[in-house]
Amino acid sequence: MTPKVSIIMGSTSDLPIMEKAAQVLDEFKIPFEINALSAHRTPEKVEEFAQNAYDKGIRVIIAGAGMAAHLPGVIAALTPIPVIGVPINASLDGLDAALSIMQMPPGIPVATVSINGAKNAGILAAQILATDNKEIFEATVAYKTDLKQKIVKANEELAKIKYEYKTN
Repeated sequence: MTPKVSIIMGSTSDLPIMEKAAQVLDEFKIPFEINALSAHRTPEKVEEFAQNAYDKGIRVIIAGAGMAAHLPGVIAALTPIPVIGVPINASLDGLDAALSIMQMPPGIPVATVSINGAKNAGILAAQILATDNKEIFEATVAYKTDLKQKIVKANEELAKIKYEYKTN
């Protein structure tokens, strides 16, 4: 299999968060790779990765980082492939990472999900790939339909709860 998505994290300590993206991609049957690269400790490896990603078949990059969180922006500066940044709560409740990832200069966009939001990053990667892949598109439609059904079922369960002054 040729990976379509690359999940990159600053260190393996980020894996408990970033594996949520891997789980989503696996559920959608999208081939992916996972690597640890550091914008600060291995900048030459980050550059090599970003410049070769397209030729390897990568079409979306999910990059997670905490604190100063330079990894997503550095990757975005080096490749035209869409980059989704996942701010990781490593300090300051993750606000430092979120602001770092969101505040990219003009011409260097990074789509940013919520703090520790790797699951949404995986879903967004699937939606990006779905624009040109009918199977992935249908899988994302089914996923969203399932989300709706969970709420319908939740309301059915809530309707069974009885209180003296509950009106529904």
